[in-house]
Amino acid sequence: MTASNRHIQVVVGYDFSPSSEQALLRAVEVACRAPQHTLHVIAAIDPRQGLPVRAAKDIDWSYAEAIQTMIVERVKLAFAGRPSVEEVQFFAHARIGRKPAEEILDLCKEVGADLVFIGSHGATGLERLVLGSVSERIVREAKCPVMVVRAKTYPEVALLEVFPYE
Repeated sequence: MTASNRHIQVVVGYDFSPSSEQALLRAVEVACRAPQHTLHVIAAIDPRQGLPVRAAKDIDWSYAEAIQTMIVERVKLAFAGRPSVEEVQFFAHARIGRKPAEEILDLCKEVGADLVFIGSHGATGLERLVLGSVSERIVREAKCPVMVVRAKTYPEVALLEVFPYE
């Protein structure tokens, strides 16, 4: 496979939160415009409490499998109705581990990531100091470009109309 037709490996950190939803939608937009992108959507599952989207007493392989199925359904919905040049490949990964950033970075290494999309929860101050920031760690340690995604809060601005030069 030559460099020109090699698939670009894109990792998307996803935990069903609004910020990770923004990251997923951005990654899907890119993949629909340039289908040579392969998406790897990963949920890093805390072994003590799972994910807020699905409560469980036992966090084990069957829990991870259920989360993986939920990711597949969510990704299919994100692609639904979007025009695409050709079929886009994606993989869902659900990994159990105490440190989400490590799980995401490990996947990046395993697939040879070319780009990472990660949401920003916007933690600041003491909360960020105590909990750390997954997106910040990904930005610092990833060996490829990282797109930190958050919802737009700038107001819409009317711009001047541009006319072609003749």
